[in-house]
Amino acid sequence: MADLQTRRYVISGRVQGVGFRWFVEREAAQIGVAGWVRNRENGDVEVMATGTREQHGALRVRLQQGPRAARVDQVSESTAPLLEAQSFRIEGVW
Repeated sequence: MADLQTRRYVISGRVQGVGFRWFVEREAAQIGVAGWVRNRENGDVEVMATGTREQHGALRVRLQQGPRAARVDQVSESTAPLLEAQSFRIEGVW
C-alpha cells in the first residue's frame, strides 16, 4: 500500500491521568490506523501511527479533542519512518 504514511504526534496539556492513552487506542482502532501510544516523562503523550492521509486527518481531529477529562493545549505532528504494525496498542512509558 503505497499511500500509507507514518506520523508522530506529541500531545501536550492535561493528557496524563485522564484516560488519554485508552481514548487514543479506541479511536485509532475505529479509524483503522496501526501503531502505538505512550506517556512521556515530561507529561506529554506520544503517538506513532501508520495510515492513509484521510485516516491521519481523522486521528488528528480526535487527538485535538481528547477525552472529556483531558485538556489538549497542543498537538505537534511530524513525519516518521514507516512503522509496520498490524494493530494499535498502548506501550510502556518513554
